[in-house]
Amino acid sequence: MTTTTTEATGPQGGAGSLLEAVSVRPEEGRPIPDAATGETIGYAPVHTVDDLEAAIATARAAQPAWAQLGHAERSRLLHLAADEVEAHAEELAQIIAREQGKPLAGLGARFEAGGCAVWIRSAADTPLEPEVLFEAEGTRSELRYDPLGVVAAIGPWNWPALIAMWQIAPALRMGNTVVAKPSEYTPLSVLAVIELINRHLPEGVLNAVSGDREVGAAIAAHPDVDKVMFTGSTRTGREIVKASAHNLARLTLELGGNDPGIVLPGADVPALAEKLFWGAFINTGQTCAALKRLYVHESQYDEVVEALAGIAQQLPMGPGVDESSALGPLTTDQQFEIVSRLVDDARSRGARVVTGGEPASELGPRFYRATIVADIDDDAPLVAEEQFGPVLPVVKYSDVDDAVARANASEQGLGASVWGDPEEALAVADRIQSGTVWINQHGSLNPVVPFGGTKASGYGLEFGAHGLKAVAAPKVVTV
Repeated sequence: MTTTTTEATGPQGGAGSLLEAVSVRPEEGRPIPDAATGETIGYAPVHTVDDLEAAIATARAAQPAWAQLGHAERSRLLHLAADEVEAHAEELAQIIAREQGKPLAGLGARFEAGGCAVWIRSAADTPLEPEVLFEAEGTRSELRYDPLGVVAAIGPWNWPALIAMWQIAPALRMGNTVVAKPSEYTPLSVLAVIELINRHLPEGVLNAVSGDREVGAAIAAHPDVDKVMFTGSTRTGREIVKASAHNLARLTLELGGNDPGIVLPGADVPALAEKLFWGAFINTGQTCAALKRLYVHESQYDEVVEALAGIAQQLPMGPGVDESSALGPLTTDQQFEIVSRLVDDARSRGARVVTGGEPASELGPRFYRATIVADIDDDAPLVAEEQFGPVLPVVKYSDVDDAVARANASEQGLGASVWGDPEEALAVADRIQSGTVWINQHGSLNPVVPFGGTKASGYGLEFGAHGLKAVAAPKVVTV
């Protein structure tokens, strides 16, 4: 199923609101609920494997002409698309806030909508010149980058529109065509940003398939898919690796993360407390690279626990569209159940729930109070597993070497952070097994700085020149 090109004729795109533009009639689609209230906000198309076949065929047919346009023209069109997204950023943010649940303000839905335009422009503007590998009298070897062909972009539900742009924008810049498959939980956000982009692209270059897991499972094994970009769980990532073996599709996998943070002795807790908190609780904790477990030296343990609990108790929680909300609901019923189970298990093991530790049922069925858990061991599932919600376990340590070993004990290695004196923190960071290590911050991303995981958090890099190379076929030319 191809998202068609339309003409933009004003703030509403000429055909009603952006949400109306991507929703289908109730009898033709699947209802998508408001994450906070459960009320239906729109109807997503229900595409099938046959629709996927048609989308891939369309993308394959459109790819040669798109590649022949060249980098300059593709970048020009991507800038027009970014302008379009920016012009409709508030409409897009409203869809994100309702469908996914993140608050409009702060690092929330407006941040995500604005970030879509930023990442599109970055992909358009990042230079990628041929690399001279060898040069001597009469001989010159260069490394160049050609389009791969058709790129499949499979996105998650936690940052649906922004992560879609992380995948789509560089793929298009490098001359590939794209088939995007959003999460079945948050399809409208992705369909909306694709609708805006397609107002400036040739027909068939960017296609969307809004289907269930059967559609997703068929993508990686498809013989006409040259590259799969996937952000999601480690379990699903392993299935994609297996499926791609048949056609040897290239892969970029950004999988789960159980990100550790280590607070070193002597850290300035009052100065760092807010950053620590939001490193864990951004998007109500539903971020792959969020801080998931915090190791604090015994000399400052009580101070850190008290500071984090104080922040958690003060922040307002509510629907994403409420301008006063700092934290929103969990996006899915399944995630709410996971968070509840892990906290209940920690409590049963004797861990101390300092604040929170229960649903905020008065706000809605998917709200869970911001929770700080102390006096907990590494073998508790709340520490050993990725909770992906508004809960932070704080673990005491007495020896930095021991803290590093415990941080590295996870099979995952997406992000990590070290807090304290910068020079001491840098020395510790060198010993942590993670794709990214932040010093006195956690989770900040830059569209020109590569991002990716190690171990069971996946492989491949996104962003910047490295991200462009990941969606291209390297070719050595020797004269």
